[in-house]
Amino acid sequence: MGVSLKDSHDDEIAEVSEINVTPFIDVILVLLIIFMVAAPLSTVDVSVDLPSSNAQPQQRPDEPLFLTVKGDLSLALGNEAVEKGALATALDQRTRGDRDQRIFLRADKSVAYGDLMDTMNLLRHAGYLKIALVGLEAGQAASQGGAAQP
Repeated sequence: MGVSLKDSHDDEIAEVSEINVTPFIDVILVLLIIFMVAAPLSTVDVSVDLPSSNAQPQQRPDEPLFLTVKGDLSLALGNEAVEKGALATALDQRTRGDRDQRIFLRADKSVAYGDLMDTMNLLRHAGYLKIALVGLEAGQAASQGGAAQP
């Protein structure tokens, strides 16, 4: 509450109804600086151990085409082993050149994320952009002992 000493009549003190906003602005600027400093510190790098998925399974096509990355990083297209260099040719033969067909990619648990990304890059360079990652549902992982069935 402010008081004005001008124009006072007979010992009356008139109240001023204006708000002094300078302290309010000072507080807002201090909060702004605090948030500007604290925001970049809130993003941290965290090591991630990805869990199994509990998403609803998508409807499976009649003849899905599975590409498997085994623990020793060898590839298998369906049940047949395939070399990394011959992957594009083998995929073209199996899909009859249909590059819009979805490729179901599955990998052993021991395969490193970078190696899985290398395989996905091979698929992309071969022209196959529709890639589905295959995993076990949370309930299936315990009942099957971790073994994936096609």
